[in-house]
This record gives sequence, structure tokens and C-alpha cells, in this order.
Amino acid sequence: MNSKSKKYNKLKIINDPIYGFITIPSTLIFDLIEDPYFQRLRRISQMGMSYLVYPGAHHTRFHHALGAMFLMNKAVEVLRFKGITISAEEKEALLVAILLHDIGHGPFSHAMEHSIVDGGAHEEISLLFMEALNKKFNGNLTLAITIFKDEYDRKFLHQLISSQLDMDRLDYLRRDSFYTGVSEGSVNSERLIAMLHVKDDRLVVEEKGIYSVEKFIVARRLMYWQVYLHKTGLVAEQLLVKILQRAKQLVYQGQEVSASHALSYFLQKQITVAQFSNDILDIFSQLDDYDVLGALKSWQYHDDFVLSKLSKMLLNRKLLKIKIKNDEIPEQFLLNKLEKTMSIFQISREEASFFVFAGSISNQAYRMDKDTINLLTKSGKVVDVAKASDQLNLEALSKQVTKYYLCYPKTN
Repeated sequence: MNSKSKKYNKLKIINDPIYGFITIPSTLIFDLIEDPYFQRLRRISQMGMSYLVYPGAHHTRFHHALGAMFLMNKAVEVLRFKGITISAEEKEALLVAILLHDIGHGPFSHAMEHSIVDGGAHEEISLLFMEALNKKFNGNLTLAITIFKDEYDRKFLHQLISSQLDMDRLDYLRRDSFYTGVSEGSVNSERLIAMLHVKDDRLVVEEKGIYSVEKFIVARRLMYWQVYLHKTGLVAEQLLVKILQRAKQLVYQGQEVSASHALSYFLQKQITVAQFSNDILDIFSQLDDYDVLGALKSWQYHDDFVLSKLSKMLLNRKLLKIKIKNDEIPEQFLLNKLEKTMSIFQISREEASFFVFAGSISNQAYRMDKDTINLLTKSGKVVDVAKASDQLNLEALSKQVTKYYLCYPKTN
């Protein structure tokens, strides 16, 4: 087979249930998708434990990355049509950056960030993966990394990857809405992209797109309350955090806790993202949802009451009770629940704290203090969408709403 037919064979077409056919636009992107680091995303669910609430929510980070890349391709086409110069190198860099923007997610991502790797957000690990891939691909990702880190002199390119109206959000809102069946979150991503423009090196939306932007912000707020912060999904995720913390605690106490090679490594060590070497990154790249689910199936039979009980609860969806309030949970109320749990299960206060705990959640659909979504008026003036909108609720949506939750066993 000659090099020409090899190259042609890499320009594959993938069928996506939302956008239809997605064409892989270059051999570099094909090779990145083929890489084991990226293929791992097939085994990382996009929405963590949300399938316990919405049974259809089994789509993966792999799915989302391809969708975001498809939208980025559309955005570049729209901006070029409007006279914005974007070179072939810049276009490929944008496609690579958005394709790899979530590559650092661990299994059940947000739960892992609070229990396995200390003090590290997935964006930092994504960057480590991108730098490792850059070495593997002879420096061909350098421009993509520069744009991803917002170190490139054309700032609007970074905004397409990461801002309040980026290709990441445009895909995940529509995709998560589709797979959960929560139609309130559906956004018209094509219409929003068609309204994009650039003014003074900043991404803007043409004035006639104001209603689409309003719907996008409202959809984001609804998806957070109805899906991402749904109380059942929230308690399931917190349970997983507690399970992993307990497993780690038992390992430190010298107890045997069976797990896959990759999961065992992170249970045995206290590792921060700053300590990640290439070897640790390789071990992290072996971690996916199946390591965690496999461990839970084993841990339900562990001698430790806490680990066993919590694992059974999550596997069988017999979750803790959760109460969500507008005010902070009174400490005495929490202590009463702790005492009851200690008495019912005949366990210590420290063990009971894995079953009784409080926390907070917040929702801010739009931030007026940072990287605002700006409208380009017919007169050429640029204004913040919240100030231009005749919907008073947009300014209201920019205020952070915080709620407080308490979790405890249903036997209480």
C-alpha cells in the first residue's frame, strides 16, 4: 500500500447520533484518536454516576471530544466565511486542542479528583497528556498547547476552546440533554456557531443571536439543577468519594484492599498532580471506570464494615438519604445523625463520618466578572449579553446560588 492510500484511509467518517457524520479532518488527528491515551476515553463516562438517575446517560468522554471537534470545525468555517483569517496550522491546532481538552479526566472524574489524586484538576492532567503526546508526535502539538494555555497572541482562538461560550459547552449541553432525555438543556449549537464573529481579537456573537445566547444560559442553569447537581447523582458521587477515601485509609493501615494494578498504585501513594512523572502519567492512563466498578464488586465482600457497606449501597443503588437546604446545616443536627448512625451500626464516630456528612453545591449559569459573552451590535459596539438582554433574569442568573446538603443512612 503506498503512502497516498494509507493517508486516504485515515480520513475516516464516524456516525454521531447528534450531528450525523463526523469526518476526521487530518492524519494527525486520526493518529491522536488511535493513541491509547485517547482510546481510554471510550472507558470514561461523560456523566459519572448520573446513569443512576437517567439510565440513558452512558455516553463517554470519547463521544464528547469528537463532538466538540466537529463543532470547532464548523466554527472555523463560519469565521473564515466572515473574513477572519485562520491559517491551516491554527485550524489544526484548534481541532487538536479541543479534541484533547478532556483527556486528563479520571474515572467518574470529579469523584476521583477528590480522592485519588490530591489537589489536581483534570485540566492540569490534560496538559500533561498533551505534552507527552507532543513528544510522541515530534512537536506537532506545540501550537495546540500554546493556544490551550492561552499563551498565543490571538486570544479569540483560546476562547473557542475555553470560555463561557466555547465548543466544549456547546457540545456537552446538547449531548448530555440528548442522552438524559432532559430536553430543557438542549441548545441550538449550529445557530450559535453561525452567529459567531471576532472583534478586536475577542470572540463575539452577532446581535441577532441574542435569543440563542439567552436560551443557552438558561439551558445551562436548568441542566445544573436538574442533571449535574441532581440530589441522587450528588449523593452517589459523594458515596464514591467516601469509598475511595476509606479504601485508601485501609491501605495506609496495612490492610489488604484488592484492586487493579493502576488503582492500587494510587491507593497506596499520596500523589499530587505536581508530582506526576511520565511513568505516573502512564499508570494514570490505565485507570478507567472499569477499575473502579471492578473494585466495588470486590470490596462489597471486604471484612471492613464501612468499605463493604458503602460498596453494596452504590452497586445496588441503596443510597444514603440526602436533604438539600437553602441554609447551612446546623451542627447539632449533623451530630444527632452521627450519634444515631453510631448506635444503629455499632461503629465509631470516625466510621460513622463516612455515612453522615454535609457539604454545599453552587450554581452560577453566567459570570459577569470574567470572560463575558459579548454581543456585537449593528453599530459595531460590543456589549455584555446580560446588559443587552431585555430578559431581567440574565442578570439574576449571574448571581451564584449556593445550597447545602446533608447525607445520612435511611435507617436514621
